[in-house]
Amino acid sequence: MQIPVIKKLSETYTLEQLHAAENALLNEAKPEIEIEGKDEGEQLTHVLAAIDVLSDMTKNGTDARTALRNYTQRVRNSIS
Repeated sequence: MQIPVIKKLSETYTLEQLHAAENALLNEAKPEIEIEGKDEGEQLTHVLAAIDVLSDMTKNGTDARTALRNYTQRVRNSIS
């Protein structure tokens, strides 16, 4: 998981575009958008994270920086 990639995706694409990319990756197809990552698994992780960040911004009115921080905090908490 690379935070700069997640930030770029959430700033560049809409939820609809990210959901389409998620579906493409899940169906082993090439997404229509550019997603950095060493393999499909990492790309999917980045897309799902960006979807989470944008969803937080939309549903809760959170700014981008706070939404990204909220996401990374949830990940850290789930690991520890």
